[in-house]
This record gives sequence, structure tokens and C-alpha cells, in this order.
Amino acid sequence: MSGWSALYIFMLAAFTGYVIIGAVPVILHTPLMSGANFVHGIVLVGAMVTLGFAHGTLEEAIGVFAVVLAAMNVHGGYVVTVRMLAMFKSSHDRPAAQPPGDDDGSASP
Repeated sequence: MSGWSALYIFMLAAFTGYVIIGAVPVILHTPLMSGANFVHGIVLVGAMVTLGFAHGTLEEAIGVFAVVLAAMNVHGGYVVTVRMLAMFKSSHDRPAAQPPGDDDGSASP
């Protein structure tokens, strides 16, 4: 595959992704992104496999950097998912709010 073909495929994929994501209503954007966490996991596995085939110091450094970035991406995706799911809990499922300065939950005299 030539460089021009790869560039064309990349540009087509970027434009298609922009159009598809732009058509998603705002209310569905967070569930859509949290549902795509499996893609982040695939990226992490790919980065680890690539790191396993690295032979030089530069290749290993780039591989470690890729694994770190992919792990941060997975973690961030799950943090967003937890926050999104917390928005849909009913008020009786949430813990009671503590008064300011009351860290251990016990009442002070």
C-alpha cells in the first residue's frame, strides 16, 4: 500500500467518524463512549504485543510510551463510565451527604 493510499484511507475514516459522531445526540454521547471501552482494551493489548517484538532501545521506549498512553486511555474510559452510571442512580441508592468537616461520619458534641 502506498503512502497516498494510506493517507486517503485515514482521511476517509476521519471524515466518516466526524460525520457519525456529529450525528449522535448529546444525551447519548457519554454512553456511546463508555461502551467503546473495549476498543481501548484492544489498543492496550496491541501496544503490549508491539512492545514484545521491540528489539532496540528506541523501539522499547516507544513501546513503553504506547503502553502507558493506552493504559491511561482505558482508565479514563472507565472513570467516565463510573461517573455516567452515577448520574442514573436514584436518590435512595446514593449515600447520604455528610456535613462539612465530618469526615468519619460520627456526630460531634
